[in-house]
Amino acid sequence: MASRWSRFTRGAPSRLLGHTRDTTTLLRDYLLQETVDPIRTLGRYVVAGTLGSFFVGMGALMLLVGLLRLLQGETGAFSGNLSWIPYLIVSAVAAAVIALTVLRIVTGPARRRRPVASKEAS
Repeated sequence: MASRWSRFTRGAPSRLLGHTRDTTTLLRDYLLQETVDPIRTLGRYVVAGTLGSFFVGMGALMLLVGLLRLLQGETGAFSGNLSWIPYLIVSAVAAAVIALTVLRIVTGPARRRRPVASKEAS
């Protein structure tokens, strides 16, 4: 009886092992393609964005210190009891820059791409 079915099962374990290897290789390659590669790409963007933000922040800080030095040294209007006014002016400029930055982030290109909800749907 075993010889009767042997022609159907001949070579089956090696074929099954080959298919299993192919399947695991395909699955591993797919998982690498869909998980690891996007994370690597995302990591590059995060590093570039972090470095860019750092250097822009340092530049803005240097400009604010330069404005403070300009107001303190080159103008004679802020002396004596009014020596605190350049600090107030620079603080207001810094607050305005921060507000414009936050406004740009909130109403940036992502918001324009978002579909507007129609009033008929609600």
